[in-house]
Amino acid sequence: MTIDIGAAPEFHRRVYEVARRIPAGATLSYGEVAERLGDRNLARDVAEALSQNPCPIIVPCHRVLAAGGKPGGFSAPGGVATKLRLLTIEGAQPEGPMLFDRLPLAAAEAAALTAH
Repeated sequence: MTIDIGAAPEFHRRVYEVARRIPAGATLSYGEVAERLGDRNLARDVAEALSQNPCPIIVPCHRVLAAGGKPGGFSAPGGVATKLRLLTIEGAQPEGPMLFDRLPLAAAEAAALTAH
């Protein structure tokens, strides 16, 4: 599928291409995306680019996690609770413990909502 992200800055377009290659059920960290772009120190820049994602779901930014398997942020409606729900639907098994991994999904969503 072709998407028009031509108005996005070049770095953002590169981040979106890496994110689009993450298969359903898989995750990468912001640092791993940055590493694939050539510089692991750009992890915060990757997070910023994903926060401005013009095509959520098509560019699956929900598959990108913070260090240690923590969910990180999510700027789509519902925030982190939506991110966790999407990852659960896809059957994602991030490496390492997630912040709410031992809680049932409903409790994880409630905890994510109150964490803001």
